[in-house]
Amino acid sequence: MTNPELPNRLARLRTLMKELKLDAVLVPRGDEHLGEYVPPSAERLAWLTGFTGSAGLAVILIDRAALFVDGRYTLQAGNQVSKGLYEIRHLMREPYADWLKANLKPGARVGYDPWLHAASAIAALDADLEAAGIACLALDRNPIDMVWSDRPAPPLAPILPHPVAYAGVDSAEKRMEIARALGDAAATVLTGPDSIAWLLNVRGGDVPNAPMPLSFAIVKNDGQVDLFVDERKIPDETRAHLGNAVSIAPPDQFGDALGGLAKLGKPVRLDLGTTPAWIVERIRAAGGEVSAGADPCQRPKAIKNPTEIEGSRKAHERDGVALVRFFTWLADRMKQSPPTEIEAADMLAGLRAEQDLARGPSFDTISGAGEHGAIVHYRAMPDTDKRLAPGMLYLLDSGGQYLDATTDVTRTIALGEPTAEMRKHFTLVLKGHIALGRARFPEGTTGGQLDALARAPLWECGLDYDHGTGHGVGSYLSVHEGPQRIFKNGSAPLEPGMIVSNEPGYYKSGHYGIRIENLVLVRKAELAEAERPTLEFETLTLVPIDRNLIDLALLTPTERHWIDTYHARVYEKLCDRLGPKEQTWLAEAAGPL
Repeated sequence: MTNPELPNRLARLRTLMKELKLDAVLVPRGDEHLGEYVPPSAERLAWLTGFTGSAGLAVILIDRAALFVDGRYTLQAGNQVSKGLYEIRHLMREPYADWLKANLKPGARVGYDPWLHAASAIAALDADLEAAGIACLALDRNPIDMVWSDRPAPPLAPILPHPVAYAGVDSAEKRMEIARALGDAAATVLTGPDSIAWLLNVRGGDVPNAPMPLSFAIVKNDGQVDLFVDERKIPDETRAHLGNAVSIAPPDQFGDALGGLAKLGKPVRLDLGTTPAWIVERIRAAGGEVSAGADPCQRPKAIKNPTEIEGSRKAHERDGVALVRFFTWLADRMKQSPPTEIEAADMLAGLRAEQDLARGPSFDTISGAGEHGAIVHYRAMPDTDKRLAPGMLYLLDSGGQYLDATTDVTRTIALGEPTAEMRKHFTLVLKGHIALGRARFPEGTTGGQLDALARAPLWECGLDYDHGTGHGVGSYLSVHEGPQRIFKNGSAPLEPGMIVSNEPGYYKSGHYGIRIENLVLVRKAELAEAERPTLEFETLTLVPIDRNLIDLALLTPTERHWIDTYHARVYEKLCDRLGPKEQTWLAEAAGPL
């Protein structure tokens, strides 16, 4: 059921648009850090439209409006957004710039908040619309904020040190590594809270599920850092941890500091794909030179050091214990009083919280029974909460934040006896999962080159899935990180030390969803006959795969061996950590095919 206030909110925005002489306004889902996770004060898209997905953009005209989402969210948007207020469009198949050109006349004015759009995206949009005679206008104040009367205050969670016992490398060493990477640039501006958290070995709590401090930083080529953050977030222990090389200043001084970079006489390195347009224009307006380049923290952050790798292995053992306990509990409950989706998610959260070093979920659990499993990023709410029942498939995608790692795992299980069709589709997904998990590939291979391995069994049957096959995962940071990913267009090479997900799926709308996800570590492959450096994956996740959903006739001997070997490893790693009842469940779940 949509919020009855949504039509009034849209009407107030349109009244303001007329006052500002705007023909269109862009409302993205994001904040000034352009990340996936945002605080309640930045949930402007959800406030206006009712859509709560992690990615999307609304285009508001005076007489019509459209919500643009990718393939993960088409079903969710249809359920959450009033079609009487918004058209729902596929972001990739119909870019919003094309929609604007089709619905606006030459001379129209499109307003946007320059803090909420990357510089490269605005440059492309401006050029595209200018060719059609449409003007893009950077607004001094966000129009949503002007009509959102009860907007929450920005968060003030404390920023705390992240001990080197978990980080593996001291912050001073990281700062000098980044300084050397700047080359001829005077400085770089970091806008991603994950980069700042990694660089300074700190963690925060400003956004749900990811321990990141919302802040900005200027890193100079001598390793000195200016951190712009509300000083109320910085306790004494964190000041001592940061030391004299890190200067702390209030956010309202950030603009002047950007202008001051022009006086250094050297270019400022900016990632134009992740830096807000406002920052780029502020530097250029002061006469500064901008040098385009990737966020220098992203690659070293993605390549986990030995301490982080070992922490991830240990965290996945604890995570596996929590999930085995959960599935043992679920098996009992299905015989007595089946839980609802929310009850199941809450139980798993409680079991994870009991594990050593646990610090909460890494994202909102996707607990989807039956047709809800076909909604890729479904989140059970009180008005959608479904009770699990025999005959359904149950898709559970969840993860944990631990001081030594971040986890993310999906399992799909049959509640009762599955149909032959369910088994076939599950096994096709499993075959793709195994093909990717077993892959060996030369150094320099990108995720885009590997993506087809996971899709090929589905493609042979005319099937596919409309999301990426894998995303990078942080170390007690964001569950989604770059530059590595396994996707049709993934272009970053996979390197030893990177952690990435392996998660092919299949979704039959209105019936069920299937996804099998493990996290894997990129490592060097020891091959005596190899003529060039070769890489492979080490599977980190330790959770049984539902054998009752496997159609053995569709598996090759190699695939059967992979499953049996994986299950034997799961049993070996977890058995001694479990009670007798859970050991019995695991022995059955992880037995040979």
